[in-house]
Amino acid sequence: MKLVRYGKLGKEKPGLIDPQGKLRDLSAHIADIHSATLSPKVLDRLSRLKTEKLPAVRGKPRLGSPISGTRNFIAIGLNYADHAQEINVLPPKEPIIFNKAPSCITGCNDEVILPKGSFKTDWEVEIAAVIGTRASYISEREALSYIAGYTLCNDISEREYQLERSGTWTKGKGCPTFGPLGPWLVTKDEIKNVQRLNMWLDLNGERMQTGTTANMIFSIAHIVSYVSHFMVLEPGDVITTGTPAGVGMSSKPQRFLKQGDIMRLGIDGLGEQKQVVGSWRVN
Repeated sequence: MKLVRYGKLGKEKPGLIDPQGKLRDLSAHIADIHSATLSPKVLDRLSRLKTEKLPAVRGKPRLGSPISGTRNFIAIGLNYADHAQEINVLPPKEPIIFNKAPSCITGCNDEVILPKGSFKTDWEVEIAAVIGTRASYISEREALSYIAGYTLCNDISEREYQLERSGTWTKGKGCPTFGPLGPWLVTKDEIKNVQRLNMWLDLNGERMQTGTTANMIFSIAHIVSYVSHFMVLEPGDVITTGTPAGVGMSSKPQRFLKQGDIMRLGIDGLGEQKQVVGSWRVN
């Protein structure tokens, strides 16, 4: 299934994309797509619905984040061999874990806002795993069974805040709008091999990133297992798993986002995102 949340910000409704690519309303069956919805039991019930009988949604409404109420937005750094090489560092011996603020989560096509005074905001196309079952101290062998599905993530990063302001990476990762997710949450049964997915990102029509999840240093199964040994993972938690080469920080000369830039990105089976970059302003 491809599960979505559609509508105006703060008033999103649950839906799904049917086999013909049409948006269907799920409001009669679930209140939202959140922690309770992501259990294997509920997902199985939804998968048995006759999609052609669900109400079709007219027009092209805004798509919000496909998950609501995320409590932990966890990220993995330097998890692609080519990305580690492009910034001239050795591959990490263990996964690098940091947090993105859940408040930075936005819809897949919502505007990305440059923080006040930012000159080094960067892009990162990533695949994110969404937890469906509470996980603690799980093995790598069983880890994928705890995942409800996958979604596309643009791990927007302010490099000055992240790398030049001391402390942890978190301060450059959680600014408002720094976590576009979606367009949909794809349940794991639709992804035959999550470690064989192509991914890409364009900036103003120019290809910046071309990669594959096969180039991960640590697999998604390893990451989910590893993280579960340091914290309890709850349904609705999101783990975004690193980016391939081609970020602005590593361009020669360096290249960062500016107002009016347009990012387009995608991953096999997970759809595409498009964001226009705007500047900080007083609301």
